Amino acid sequence: MKSAVMSLGSKSSLMIVEAMKGYFDSVEKIDLRDVEVNLGAGKLEVMYEGKQLPQYSCIYARGSFRYAPLLRSVTRTLYRSSYMPIRAETFTLGHDKLLTHLALQQFSIPMPTTYLASSTRAAKKILNEVNYPIVLKFPHGTQGKGVMFAESFAAASSMLDALIALKQPFLIQEYIETGGVDVRAFVVGDKIVASMKRKAVRGEMRANIHAGGTGESCTLDQNTKRIAVDTAISIGAEVCAVDMLESPKGPLVIEANLSPGLQGITKATGINVADKIAKYLFEKSEIFSARDRDEATLKIFEDLGLSGEFAQQIITNLDFRASRILLPKIVTDIAQFGEKDEVVLKVEKGKLSVERI
Repeated sequence: MKSAVMSLGSKSSLMIVEAMKGYFDSVEKIDLRDVEVNLGAGKLEVMYEGKQLPQYSCIYARGSFRYAPLLRSVTRTLYRSSYMPIRAETFTLGHDKLLTHLALQQFSIPMPTTYLASSTRAAKKILNEVNYPIVLKFPHGTQGKGVMFAESFAAASSMLDALIALKQPFLIQEYIETGGVDVRAFVVGDKIVASMKRKAVRGEMRANIHAGGTGESCTLDQNTKRIAVDTAISIGAEVCAVDMLESPKGPLVIEANLSPGLQGITKATGINVADKIAKYLFEKSEIFSARDRDEATLKIFEDLGLSGEFAQQIITNLDFRASRILLPKIVTDIAQFGEKDEVVLKVEKGKLSVERI
């Protein structure tokens, strides 16, 4: 199978490229800065270095918030022909902290209390009512950039005046005292493949590794793991990092990162996270390709007027969702079961049959 990593060429992206070489027949690096999407009448094309992008079994697209519109457009254009682990709309949602918080709220994911003010007057009213210190955040930003702390109303009010003068949107969030420590869980599929605690350097409140923080391996309880996986599901990302604070109320999600760095968590945990990602991408690409083959085979059978036992012998991989098996679409099409049908399941080791009553 042919695959590609579409990115800005960070060290983490190159680590994933190297890991994917151990699974895919070929892996190519695509520089996101040389990608464009051509929109024509009834036609979409992804171009790379002036030429149409070739067909891939898998494309892992990642990049900063500045490229979110391009990443969304590329994924929207290619998601039917290539397996891509992040949904198109996720690049808009995941790179905007406000939209992320709205998605988390919809899925009842615990997070710090967050406010969005529609005007200076409304913001000043919030500042008068909250407990200090507080956190002010830009909706866009990575690696801890755009995060500010205000110890008092006076400090927050000064920051607010500056932000308004610069015409910068912002969020107001309650501050959770953790001693400068947060937790990062790396989600791949429906599993946590690695986790670490990050501690900020002295005099710094941001625990990000890029801000000088240090990381050490940690073991998460089942509730924290569930919250991290649910967060990834809520934003539509099969591969991402989820950052949380440990509070008296339990873990609170503060951010989901669609293009997380791998160096820090690999060093802290000793786990080859790049290989975990590569293996997952390969397995999902095999399933994606098998579905395409199934649908193409069914179409050929229908065109030839073939039916019966010959057409119903299907070789495919099983798609597991947690501990449940999801059957290929071709099986649904042939069996023609309805939601109200009662069925008999005959199960033994290595064999499963489903019959309508």
